[in-house]
Amino acid sequence: MLIQFLEHIKTFTQFDKEDFDRIQDYFDIQMYRKKDIILSAGSKCNCNYYVLEGCLHMYFTGENGIQRTVQFAIENWWMTDNLAFNKGVVTDFTIQAVENTTLLRISRENQEKLLKSFPSLETYFRKIYEISYGASLMKMKYIFDYSKEEIYYHFTKSFPQFAQRVPQYLIASYLGLTPEYVSEIRAKNRS
Repeated sequence: MLIQFLEHIKTFTQFDKEDFDRIQDYFDIQMYRKKDIILSAGSKCNCNYYVLEGCLHMYFTGENGIQRTVQFAIENWWMTDNLAFNKGVVTDFTIQAVENTTLLRISRENQEKLLKSFPSLETYFRKIYEISYGASLMKMKYIFDYSKEEIYYHFTKSFPQFAQRVPQYLIASYLGLTPEYVSEIRAKNRS
């Protein structure tokens, strides 16, 4: 399983197997069952998570008690509350396993040590963050430019792996829709 992480790193920067063997000590492997909480809102965000297998979602709970999903992560994706992680402060977000999930976890302290010892990983993380930021901008564009129905179709077309694995109520939450509306769209598409 760790070889997939090495291959992911090599997609973004040059990195050899010997260095990879040395960096493994900075991480630990964590296994979670479906619906397990990985990080709770109100707790200090000390770790960054790389998905080896499975699926996560990050959400916040609004003042009205409604959970709003802001991000998903599947294999080869990272997830954390980046602002809270970088500052070492309390998060407003919860990260939960959508399905049985295996993660590589790195602490804030270990990530700092890792980046000092292996400067090429600075490039890796920079590129990962750039992609994540770009995806967030595109999501905002779709929310402003598309109808609710178009947002749903665009998401399911662009990210079929999520549409097939993630429950519809979480997709609805992520897109700012109600589960009932997503059901109507899907029923209309079938007829």
